[in-house]
Amino acid sequence: MEFANLNLSLVAPEITLLVLTSAILLIDLFVKDEGRALTHILSLLALVVLSWMSLSDLASGVQGSAFDGMYLADGLSHVLKVCSYIAVGVTLIYGKSYAKDRGMLRGGEFYVLSLLALLGQMVMISAGNMLTIYLGLELMSLSFYALVALRREHTVSTEAAMKYFVLGALASGLLLYGMSMIYGATGTLNLADIALATADAGQNHMILVFGLVFLVAGLAFKLGVVPFHMWVPDVYQGAPTAVTLLLGGAPKLAAFAIVLRLLVDGLFGLAADWQPMLAIMAVLSLAIGNLAAIMQTNIKRMLAYSTISHMGFVLLGLMSGVVEGSAFNAQNAYTSAMFYVIVYVLTTLSSFGVLMLLSRSGFECENVDDLKGLNRRNPWFAGVMLVQMFSLTGIPPTVGFYSKLAVLQSLVQANHIVLAVVAVLFSLIGAFYYLRVVKVVYFDDPVDQAPLEGSAGFRTVLSVNGALLLILGVFPAPLVALCAQAIANSLAL
Repeated sequence: MEFANLNLSLVAPEITLLVLTSAILLIDLFVKDEGRALTHILSLLALVVLSWMSLSDLASGVQGSAFDGMYLADGLSHVLKVCSYIAVGVTLIYGKSYAKDRGMLRGGEFYVLSLLALLGQMVMISAGNMLTIYLGLELMSLSFYALVALRREHTVSTEAAMKYFVLGALASGLLLYGMSMIYGATGTLNLADIALATADAGQNHMILVFGLVFLVAGLAFKLGVVPFHMWVPDVYQGAPTAVTLLLGGAPKLAAFAIVLRLLVDGLFGLAADWQPMLAIMAVLSLAIGNLAAIMQTNIKRMLAYSTISHMGFVLLGLMSGVVEGSAFNAQNAYTSAMFYVIVYVLTTLSSFGVLMLLSRSGFECENVDDLKGLNRRNPWFAGVMLVQMFSLTGIPPTVGFYSKLAVLQSLVQANHIVLAVVAVLFSLIGAFYYLRVVKVVYFDDPVDQAPLEGSAGFRTVLSVNGALLLILGVFPAPLVALCAQAIANSLAL
C-alpha cells in the first residue's frame, strides 16, 4: 500500500514511544537490580518526554492527518494522550513497591508491557480509520492479557487472564465483523469517507445497521458496560492491583476516543439507530452496576461494578449529543462526557493508590474490612479516601459532583428528562456503598496496626492526586474549557 500523505512528524509521539520502549527493553537485559529502579526511572522519563511533545503540539495547535487519513492529530488526541501519560506514570509510581513485593519485577516485563499498552491506546486515540482502531486495540489488549497473568504462580491472576483473553477475543471478533459489514456497505474503512457514505445510505441502510449492532457490542465490551460487563469484576479482582489500575485508568480514555470517532465522526448518519442502543446500555449499566456493588465485600469488585455504573454516565453524555439542528447541545454533551471520563480516571487512580498503600508483602488490601480504622492509623490518607468516595458519589465540593451535573445538564438540554431522573436515582443508590467505605474508615476499630508503607514520592503523588479532586471541584472551568476546545476542534461543531 502506498501513502500519498505520510506526515511522519505528526506521528512523532508514537514513534518516540516505540523507540524508547525498545531501548528500555534492551537496557533492562543488563539490569541486575530486582527492584528495577533504572527501568522504573527510564519509563517515567519516557512519559515525561511524551507529555512535553503532546503539550507542545496542543499549545501550538498542531492538527492534521497522516497515512492518508488513517492517523489523526487534533485537540482531542493531544488532550487525551497527555491524560493517558499522566495516568500510566502515576500507576507506575503507585505500583512499584507493590509489584516488587509480589515478584513482578524479576524482569522488565511490567514496564515494557505497560508502555506497549500505552502505545496501543495512543494509536486508538488518533485513529481515523477502522483498521487503525483495530490495530491499536489489539496491541493494547494483548499487552493487558500478559500483564494480568504476570504473577505466574498466582492461580487467581492466571484464571482472570484466561477469562479476559477468551472474552476479549470474542469482543474483537464482534468488532471485526461489524467493521466488515460497514466496509461491505460503504466500500471504505476511512471514517471520513464512511461519514459521507452513511449520510445517504439508501438501500444499504439495513446492512449498515446490522454492522452497527456488532460494532456497538464490541465497543461496549471495551468500555465494560452492560450486557458486556461480565469480565470486569472477575478481572479487576483477579489481576494484581497495579495491573487493575492500568486496566481501569488510561484505557477508558482510549475507549471513549474510539466510541466518539466511530459513532460521531464516522457513523453520525446512523445516530437514530445507535442513540437508543447507548441509552439502553447506559440505564442497564447504572442499574446493575450500582445494585450489584451494594452486595460486594471485596473492594476491588465493588470498584469494578462502580466502573460499570460510571461508564453508563459516559454513555448518557455521548447519546445526549444527538439533537437534530443543535450543534450547541452536541458541543456541551460531548464535552460533558469527555470531562466525566477524565474525572473518573483521576478518581480511580487515587482509589487504587490507597489500596496499594495499605497493601504490603504477604498482605493484599482487597476487602472493605481491610480499611477499618484507617483514620486512626493515618488521618491524612483517610481524608484522601473520604474525598475519593465523595467524588465517586457526586457530593460537592468534589469534582465528581460537577462532572455528574454536567452530564445531567446535557441530558436535560436534549429533553431526555426521564433518563436524567433515572441517573439521579441510581446515583443515590450508589451513595450507599461509597458511604459504607467512609463509615468503615472513620467509625470502625482498626484490625491492622501495621505502619503504612510507601515511599515519599508515592505519598506525595497520592496526596496531590486526592487534592486535585477538591481543587478541580472548586475550579472546574479550566478543565471544562480544555475539553470543550478539544471537542470543538476535533468534531468541527
